[in-house]
Amino acid sequence: MHIPDGFLDPKTIAATSAFSLVGVARALRDVTRRLAGWKIPLMGVTAAFVFVAQMLNFPVAGGTSGHFVGGVFVAVLLGPSAAVVVITVVLLVQCFLFADGGVFAIGANIFNMAIVSPIVGYSVYRIVSGILPKRYGNLVAIGVASWVSTVVAAICCTGELVWSGTVPWSIGFPAMAGIHMLIGFGEGLITMLVYAAIMRTRPDLVRPEDSGIIPGVVRPITNILIYGFLIIFGLALFVSPFASRWPDGLEKVAAMFGFASRALSERVVHSPIAEYKVPGIGSFSVATALAGVIGAITVFLLSFVLARFLTRSAAKNGSSSV
Repeated sequence: MHIPDGFLDPKTIAATSAFSLVGVARALRDVTRRLAGWKIPLMGVTAAFVFVAQMLNFPVAGGTSGHFVGGVFVAVLLGPSAAVVVITVVLLVQCFLFADGGVFAIGANIFNMAIVSPIVGYSVYRIVSGILPKRYGNLVAIGVASWVSTVVAAICCTGELVWSGTVPWSIGFPAMAGIHMLIGFGEGLITMLVYAAIMRTRPDLVRPEDSGIIPGVVRPITNILIYGFLIIFGLALFVSPFASRWPDGLEKVAAMFGFASRALSERVVHSPIAEYKVPGIGSFSVATALAGVIGAITVFLLSFVLARFLTRSAAKNGSSSV
């Protein structure tokens, strides 16, 4: 769902950039006030996991693939504002380091995947989990919320394309919504599996109030760092080179309805690891695996440092106001 440059007109670029600036600024402010200190390293690990998971395109149907977005997963684990920040960091790294998504379209991509997806999805999660029984309610709710978030984000993307005059609504809406309804099942399944694994091994990370465990004290947070990175690097090294190479939902719709050629052939900003392949390495598998490791480390460091900076700033301001 990463929109390339050339698909959106100036007014849509300006509007989505403004919406994204306001949304991300609000999320940063909320994270500064609310993020618990023990969640700082978890924020970095989650960002690294989402980055690597987004590299793993899964086949859907008719030569189309989808990829994990992760907005609902991060929102349930860390809170909706933290999810906005984490997915924004991932999208910025993807855009500028890996040439995934347009530079001018970054505002639209952040709005769709980093703001609409986690906020809408988290709202649905809270509603559904409040209705269903507690034992399995959260698991079902996170799957439903992930599906809804994927479809709603795709509809927003369609609206931006329509407003830009790229494709008529009568064509774009059924095509984008239909494909992403299928992709949403993959998003929901992956989110449910990861959530269930965390609930089984570290329930204190998801529901500390129910577990009676103080996160990071009884069971050190370093455990999740170590095991998290083992899983992340394992996915990057051994799985990412074999991800589906079929076009994703937006690319498929663009090819079907003749507006794929509108994408700019030249990048506005040079990306050193374009197309997720480290240059100068002959083996596709090795080049892709190394790109995944580099990206995972980059988003981890950016998210970790940003979270630490925000929480330290909040602590400093709080102490100075006393």
